[in-house]
Amino acid sequence: MIVGDDGLALPGPLVSVDWLAAHLADPALVVLDAHVGWGTAGPDARLSLAQIAAGHIPGARFADLVEALSDGARPFHFANPAPDALARALAALGVGADRQVVIYDRGLNMWAARLWWMLRAIGVTAAVLDGGWEAWRAAGHPIATGAPRRPNAVSSVSVAPEPLFADLEDVAAIVAGTAPSRPLVCALPVEIFSGETALYGRSGHIPGSLSLPAASLLDEHGRFLAPALLAARLQPLIGGPAPILYCGGGVSAAVIALALVVIGRGAGARIYDGSLEEWGADGARPLATSHISKDHP
Repeated sequence: MIVGDDGLALPGPLVSVDWLAAHLADPALVVLDAHVGWGTAGPDARLSLAQIAAGHIPGARFADLVEALSDGARPFHFANPAPDALARALAALGVGADRQVVIYDRGLNMWAARLWWMLRAIGVTAAVLDGGWEAWRAAGHPIATGAPRRPNAVSSVSVAPEPLFADLEDVAAIVAGTAPSRPLVCALPVEIFSGETALYGRSGHIPGSLSLPAASLLDEHGRFLAPALLAARLQPLIGGPAPILYCGGGVSAAVIALALVVIGRGAGARIYDGSLEEWGADGARPLATSHISKDHP
């Protein structure tokens, strides 16, 4: 249990919709909607905001992972900002030292998990709403419409950075065998991992990778599996060097990262921020293909 100075306690890295409903009016709570709308040209912050306006959890604030909470100078989407820049962007959302943060999204918990990992990387405690928007609606809890309210900015939180992200050089060194070996784990669907479906114009996965689709860690309602089942699915990542997780853009990989933390095995795990969008942009970087059964866990 994580208790803030105000007495509000987050029960852990995941919270249920009923827990959130019971604490929604607490002034110490900040709820962030991390939805990312995807238009014909890719991720679109304006589309995100329009879709959130059609329905959101009352009091939720729009956490813009496309622009405000990304480093636009990097050559790939959703790049993690520098710690101080992220702290300032969070302060503009009203995330301060005396607040507890719950994040949700509308797709596989991946956007919420991504933002949760970013906050974790600067020492800010938060939790993900298990099952997200769909679980909230299915439970019959209140829904608000219209543009999310603009919160009052607060002083920036103090950052305590942790090395929770890997970069291109880290991954390239592992592939080349010039750095200590650690598992590279792809969170994408098996069709992309195997090369059956191309991503960003190229097919396959980073050589030497394991396949662990993020969706395999969730039940049919989009909620995380029970810890014992998670531990069984994550068994290949337990007991050895901590993994580097990747996907298309460092987003669905965060679902695996969150699952590892839920079962107490998150120490040392990192997300490759640029993931296949960065890796595959250079045709000289190798990609491997392989057949995997469609019933892969």
